[in-house]
Amino acid sequence: MARNPEAQTAFGPMVLSAVEQHEPPGRRLVDDELAAAFLPAALRLFVGATRFAPLRRAVIGASERSGPGMWANIACRKQYIDDNLQQALGDIDAVVILGAGFDTRAYRLAPGSDIPVFEVDQPLNVDRKKKVVARVLGTPPASVRLVPVDFERDDLMAVLAAHGYRPDGRTFFAWEGVTQYLTEPAVRATFAQLAQAAPGSRLDFTYVRREFIDGDELYGAPVLYRRMRQRRQVWKFGLVPEEVADFIAPYGWRLIEQAGPDEFMNRYVRPTGRNLSASQLEWSAYAEKV
Repeated sequence: MARNPEAQTAFGPMVLSAVEQHEPPGRRLVDDELAAAFLPAALRLFVGATRFAPLRRAVIGASERSGPGMWANIACRKQYIDDNLQQALGDIDAVVILGAGFDTRAYRLAPGSDIPVFEVDQPLNVDRKKKVVARVLGTPPASVRLVPVDFERDDLMAVLAAHGYRPDGRTFFAWEGVTQYLTEPAVRATFAQLAQAAPGSRLDFTYVRREFIDGDELYGAPVLYRRMRQRRQVWKFGLVPEEVADFIAPYGWRLIEQAGPDEFMNRYVRPTGRNLSASQLEWSAYAEKV
């Protein structure tokens, strides 16, 4: 198991994605045929059991009791990033996934594209990812490179360049489910690094609302607050939707759009006919380098 709580959280979103694959295609919130394979054996067995609808409903229900609306948020943010990446592929030269965890995006992209993909994460997760990729795929795709980085200390762009990244190329940066685990100085330091990205680059990132971090508004999720802020204290940073554009502008990024619960419900959840809500707690932002 993981030696630190931040690394341990890499499993949760992939379990959710894997469980979603047991929904019929028209009812699925995210498409990820590799999700289950990238999980440890015990979690693969757990996910396999959710092919039975009553157990799947129970798992989703337990998630909803802990963080109402977060099942849809996490699934939809993944599909949102996938959709934005697919739309941007003709205009970019590389993909950088910040805090990749056990995400499969690079390996789903590789069969149809030779665009270089750099998966950036803590050394612990990178070591595990190498083993997972070897188990699932045998030979890793030539287009994918694993890059160990400590977001609190390392020079991100220098480490990427040492692994073959070209900073003059337009890049799609995916920064999913990470900012809340960092301190504000680390978030700002990462944005300062991303300020070096070439004009026309894209950045898709998620954030938790600051009022939840501060404990001023729990959005119906006191269990999640106790777990992530009081007991484990792993969530540290948050933003306010109205301030995102001004927050990223000094680093050379222009906000294109934000996807909150209304957008996720309209774009992804309602078309499936499923009885799920989306939470105000977490939002996604999409920006372009100017």
